[in-house]
Amino acid sequence: MRGLILLLFAVAGGLALSGIVANLYRLLARKPKGRPEKLFYMGVMLLAGPSVLIDNATRSFRRKDCSGAAYAFAVGVTAYWSWVLGQGLILLGEQL
Repeated sequence: MRGLILLLFAVAGGLALSGIVANLYRLLARKPKGRPEKLFYMGVMLLAGPSVLIDNATRSFRRKDCSGAAYAFAVGVTAYWSWVLGQGLILLGEQL
């Protein structure tokens, strides 16, 4: 049971981190134009990716632009990506 709670905590923490980074980027940044800005954008998307992916997939699924299987795949990728970010948060917390 402890393992399941840690798994869910890591997924939730990773998704929360992703949402915070994605929304801060949307508020503070403009569309990347040059190479350095595009590289920075890609770095931000490493953290913000799960939130952006699930947002785009949900919008597409509601418009009937993607199948249920494609949406389920996007949810699975989002969960895994969030878990990886959450594991990073847990490891960072242990170091502090």
